[in-house]
Amino acid sequence: MKNEEIVKYTADELSKELGTSDIGLASDEARSRLQRYGFNEIQEAKKSPLISKFIANFTHLLAILLWIASILSFIGGMPELGWTIILVIVINAVFSFWQEFKAEQATESLKKMLPSYVKVIRDGHQEKILARELVPGDLIYLEEGDHVPADARLIEAFDMRTINAALTGESNPVRRSADAIQEDDGTLLHSPNIVFMGTTIASGSGTAVVYATGMDTQFGKIASLTQNIKAEKSPLQKQLTKVAKVIAYLSLVMGIFFFLLGLMMGRSLVDTFMFAIGIITANVPEGLLPTVTLALAIGVQRMAKRHALVKKLSSVETLGGATVICTDKTGTLTENEMTVKEIWTPARDYMVNGVGYEPKGEIMAGGEKVDEQHLPEELATLLKIGLVCNNSRLVEPSRENQNWNIIGDPTEGSLVVLAGKAGLTRDKTLEEYPLVSQIPFDSRRKRMSTVHDAGENDVYVFTKGAPKEIVSVCSHILKENGKVEQINEEDIQSIFSQNDKFARDGLRVLAMAFKKMKKSGETYTVEQVEDHLVFVGLTAMMDPPRPEVEQAVGQAQKAGIKIIMITGDYGLTAESIARKIGIVKSNHPRIISGSELDKLSDENLKKELKHKEIIFARVAPEHKMKVVAALKEMGEVVAVTGDGVNDSPALKKADIGIAMGKTGTDVARDVATMVLTDDNFASIVNAVEEGRAVYDNVRKFITYIFAHLTPEAIPYILFSLFNIPLPLTVMQILAIDIGTETLPALALGVERPEPGVMNRPPKLPKERLLNFPVFFRGYILLGLINTAAVLSGYFWVLYRGGWHWGQILANGSSLSREAATMTFLGIVIMQVANVFACRTEVASMFGIGIFTNKLLNMGVVFELALTAALIYIPFMREIFGTYPVPLSYWFFYVAFVPVLIAVEEIRKLVLRRKLRLAESH
Repeated sequence: MKNEEIVKYTADELSKELGTSDIGLASDEARSRLQRYGFNEIQEAKKSPLISKFIANFTHLLAILLWIASILSFIGGMPELGWTIILVIVINAVFSFWQEFKAEQATESLKKMLPSYVKVIRDGHQEKILARELVPGDLIYLEEGDHVPADARLIEAFDMRTINAALTGESNPVRRSADAIQEDDGTLLHSPNIVFMGTTIASGSGTAVVYATGMDTQFGKIASLTQNIKAEKSPLQKQLTKVAKVIAYLSLVMGIFFFLLGLMMGRSLVDTFMFAIGIITANVPEGLLPTVTLALAIGVQRMAKRHALVKKLSSVETLGGATVICTDKTGTLTENEMTVKEIWTPARDYMVNGVGYEPKGEIMAGGEKVDEQHLPEELATLLKIGLVCNNSRLVEPSRENQNWNIIGDPTEGSLVVLAGKAGLTRDKTLEEYPLVSQIPFDSRRKRMSTVHDAGENDVYVFTKGAPKEIVSVCSHILKENGKVEQINEEDIQSIFSQNDKFARDGLRVLAMAFKKMKKSGETYTVEQVEDHLVFVGLTAMMDPPRPEVEQAVGQAQKAGIKIIMITGDYGLTAESIARKIGIVKSNHPRIISGSELDKLSDENLKKELKHKEIIFARVAPEHKMKVVAALKEMGEVVAVTGDGVNDSPALKKADIGIAMGKTGTDVARDVATMVLTDDNFASIVNAVEEGRAVYDNVRKFITYIFAHLTPEAIPYILFSLFNIPLPLTVMQILAIDIGTETLPALALGVERPEPGVMNRPPKLPKERLLNFPVFFRGYILLGLINTAAVLSGYFWVLYRGGWHWGQILANGSSLSREAATMTFLGIVIMQVANVFACRTEVASMFGIGIFTNKLLNMGVVFELALTAALIYIPFMREIFGTYPVPLSYWFFYVAFVPVLIAVEEIRKLVLRRKLRLAESH
């Protein structure tokens, strides 16, 4: 069969040609076809080979600086120094490559955690399968927000429009039809009865038969895959690049300064040149950028374990700075497992028992169970409307899933379950009322309608939606015993009063209406269908708040994050839920409706957004965009949740767009930066915590590497100014550089969020990573304590060996080497104390457990083992100019470790008190 001819087939001809039927493929046949045709996947473009990525680590700016230093060392007749610098380059290149590789693995694993699903009809039942498992002949159901998973021919379409921009570049929605085309222009791409892989359902719904999958689709033939998870530099990484450059340039300046200082003080050209190169090499933060990349990747992996899949590494630190979260109500703050609890009709009230999706329970009237065989007419009508004006399906328990479940919208699912409790089934009801047409739900109309054959020349219209919107198109009302009367003001007030009562109890309310009308051909418009309806009644559904949300809301508020609920629900319902979970605590929160929001100017909206407690109720998804834009103009860092097609602009506009993994549309998940696999608000707060931890960890790393630069520089200044013996050789400086900036640095990059990280306000958007507090803590506070300890050890060894001030020791003498080794040993031991002190920025290091970071423990053992090797292995001593000092020398610095820890603990205590004071105000 030629693909071009598929547009001409009728539904029966198409089924015959593709070997399928109206009940879909049999499971065995689908498995057989999967073997024959392969997975429905586009082959990925080849990536850069690993060797290219490895070589790139030898050619960036910082590496080039080290290569130059190495070449100068060889030219200057110092091959040992040259080879040592090359060793530094190689070690850092391997380290960087390994971290980048791990980061790439993290993003690759995330792709696998974001699979695409499709609703397919097999063996006569609708089920959800992985889109990659589709085969030609499969019957698929498509609705608003879905990505089309394969090329397919429509056999049923209800007001369907698709966006074909991925193939044609045209972003305007294009109408689709299921009709066969007898004469066409031969261009398959423009055939109205075909939907293509890579395109999106903009509105409506329909059923189609797959005829091409994978590389046989139009998309497979003309498009190369664009990766969902892009490895692009984050603002943090860009800032770090600048920091690294600044430090590199400072290293050059320091190197030149020490070179000139040494010459001015009469030092030999060789000594000053070597030391200058050593200072430049030691100060270059080669491990900074890869450590950050890995810290981000580790953050992403941790978020994934906490049900938040971040699609880009670049979003992690943005999350940590979020100041406002705009959240939906249903499913995010609530369980999203709707259960109808009450029914109200003008004739009588009904109570419904049973919870969850199992159609087990009873409908009660006046304390007695309603007889399924003799349902009151108004109740039977309401149940049938809810059952067939509906796109969800009830799924019975299976071996894979032991629970009753639904495919589709949970609100609609609760209506299917409700009808099941009265003994009604969808298939039998549709036999009685065959579906003719459908007008899908629209967030502006807040209604959905279906048209059903009523025999002869008539059709029934069944409509459900928001109570006020349903009442606005009703001219009559169904009373007791099936009596239809004209609706009056008293009826309307009675409906609205009951709606308010349900809403105050936190229940979600839907209204039902119907009418009988004459057939009007093949198409039905909103104007024809949704007018002069007969009001039937209200269903009130319970969707309880998630138990963990109240704590998460409190945690977010404590962290200085404002929470704004944006919902399509009625204001009283929204307020009731917001009050239960702690978003609202005052007696009179500001509640703004969609109609009021339309009238607000941007300036007035910004004034309203300054309210401490604000809820947007009965709003359309498009309103989110207006709210998000206003918040961003106010300088806020905005996270916003969304699940529908119309949420996409707001998700794109927000700093962090958060899509729902369970109930969200493909379009929403595609544009979002983060996907919640459990649709849970608490997962957003967890992700913010992880985001803050990543930013903190980068600062801890910078503090740590800065802390050893001061005790390397000051001794040399003293050496140049006061003619004391050389306190530290250039090879020892390089040994410190190799030993202290690998595993310990990496370990700080993977620290877990410290206690109290969510008790601090968010960082300011323009706050610099390398600010004064970081500089002061690393270079000055920790650096000077380290220097004091190191110089104490250095002079102790000299005086112990009989040296006196002004005495000149020959380079390479035993005492000179012993003193220099003591300096080297002091820097290493104080760095061990530093790395434990740097594990927290505000919290006490004792509060997190001193040895809880296993990678850090390994890093410290490695650092000390390397130091011992450099001091005690003979050939290493020759290379690095060390001396085999007694073991007791190691314990000399033990007295300084508590001093450093105590000073850091006092600093942290002062910070915690400041934060508590700010919090109380």
